[in-house]
Amino acid sequence: MFEVTKEIRFCYGHRLLNYDGKCKHLHGHNGRAVITLATPALDALGMVTDFSQIKRVVGGWIDSHLDHRMLLHKDDPALPSLKEQNEPVFLMDVNPTAENIAKVIYEYAAGQGFPVVEVRLWETDDAFAVYRPARIEKSSKHA
Repeated sequence: MFEVTKEIRFCYGHRLLNYDGKCKHLHGHNGRAVITLATPALDALGMVTDFSQIKRVVGGWIDSHLDHRMLLHKDDPALPSLKEQNEPVFLMDVNPTAENIAKVIYEYAAGQGFPVVEVRLWETDDAFAVYRPARIEKSSKHA
C-alpha cells in the first residue's frame, strides 16, 4: 500500500452548543487538516495522487468554505446576528467539534474521488482529532 499525506492550514472560528466549558464561547483556531490518501498501486506517473491536485481541489474547497469562517451548528443562536453583519459562516448539522470538522473534510475529499483513508484536524499545536471510516470486515465463507 502506498500513502501520501498533505497538510492544509486554515483559520476558523466556532463554538460548541450545550457544552459546559470554555468552548461554549465564540473563539478561533489556527487549524491544520492532515489528509492521508492510500492506494495499492501507483498511477502512470508513479504517484498515489499529485500533491498539487490535493492542494488545488481539497485546499481550494477549504479556502472557500472553511477558512476565516465561523463554523457553527445550524441552530446556533448567534447565527442571525452574524448573518445580519454579513459574517461568513459554514453551517453544520452537528456541533463543530474537531472530530466533526475532520469528517466534513474527509467526506468532501472522498466525494471528489480521492482515495482518502484518514483526516486529522489539528485544532491546536498539541491536540488533534481523527476521522477515518470504520472498516467493513469481509466475512469468509467456508464450503
